[in-house]
Amino acid sequence: MRATLDHIAIAVQDIDKALAFYRDALGLEVHAPEEVITERVRARAVPVGGPSLELLEATAPDSAIATYIGKRGPGLHHVTLRVDDLRAALAHLSARGVRLINSEPRPGAEGSLRSFIRRQPMASWSN
Repeated sequence: MRATLDHIAIAVQDIDKALAFYRDALGLEVHAPEEVITERVRARAVPVGGPSLELLEATAPDSAIATYIGKRGPGLHHVTLRVDDLRAALAHLSARGVRLINSEPRPGAEGSLRSFIRRQPMASWSN
């Protein structure tokens, strides 16, 4: 199972305010907003070389991002590793006792499939 760094997700309270730093202060390109309805989140990709930063803003008060910010505040939410075969990676991890948050892949931003695993820090896998 070969994995490469895809993106680092940052939970923010307000994407527009976060863009004042990433776009305006740092001068980074920011992709158009994308809403992931199933996750109740608005995402903005910020390319930084190969991998990207992903800014995540809750679109519902009971979404995972809203809950995360409520407990921990804004900041690093997850690190996503890209694999060629997500289902095979999940089977591999499950067989080794890794606790899966999503046993089946779910739709994510940019047309990807994602599944979260429980580790410290939290990570996700994508393909």
